[in-house]
Amino acid sequence: MPRLEKTIVLLPVFKPGPHLSELVTALLPELPQPDRVVIVDDGTGPAADARLAEIEALGCTVLRLAANRGKGVALKTGFRHVLSRHPGFAVVCADGDGQHSVADIRAVAERGGPGRIVLGVRRFDGMPPRSRFGNTVTQAVFRAATGRAVTDTQTGLRAYPADLLGQLCEVPGERFEYEMNVLLHASSTGHPIDEVPIPATYLGGNAGSHFSGLADSARIYLALLRYAVLSRRVTAARPVT
Repeated sequence: MPRLEKTIVLLPVFKPGPHLSELVTALLPELPQPDRVVIVDDGTGPAADARLAEIEALGCTVLRLAANRGKGVALKTGFRHVLSRHPGFAVVCADGDGQHSVADIRAVAERGGPGRIVLGVRRFDGMPPRSRFGNTVTQAVFRAATGRAVTDTQTGLRAYPADLLGQLCEVPGERFEYEMNVLLHASSTGHPIDEVPIPATYLGGNAGSHFSGLADSARIYLALLRYAVLSRRVTAARPVT
């Protein structure tokens, strides 16, 4: 019997490799219908045609962006599709590069619930040194800015409830900073952020990642700085009682 009854699995991809096909094939028995797997290709172009056509032939939904717009745009494209075609369904977002398994996806989906975001958080001791350092710093800055502790702010494995999808479509951000903005939005609106431990899997030293260290890090820290400044202004503007 399918395990993910009221869940859409959303896989944003760019230059997808063979791990995407492997993950999709493993996911299909977990879902009542193959169109519950939604892939958004972020403008890879003809190089991805054969692989995406193979996945589409399995009955999965494949959405193609004409140009590379960024992970945030790809995710919001997927959310709008779910709102239109599968209203009332929760969404689990995962990476299609071999980092996340079906068991990981199932674990975060099963922890989900109304109004609650669930993160699949990785063990830092399994990360490459650069990723571990970046995540440690971002974790500390996030806590300083929001007052909330999130173990892994950069994880791509996340469960989003159906009742938040409309709001998530309005959260700003086009690239990797979008996922940080989602956590900041949840913090400012009081939505709970839950965590499920998952293995840290990096194939080929994380060579499949499209995270641009300098540019994407700058966008993420700019989002945190903007949030911290706005929060202080709001606090300062409150009347003293």
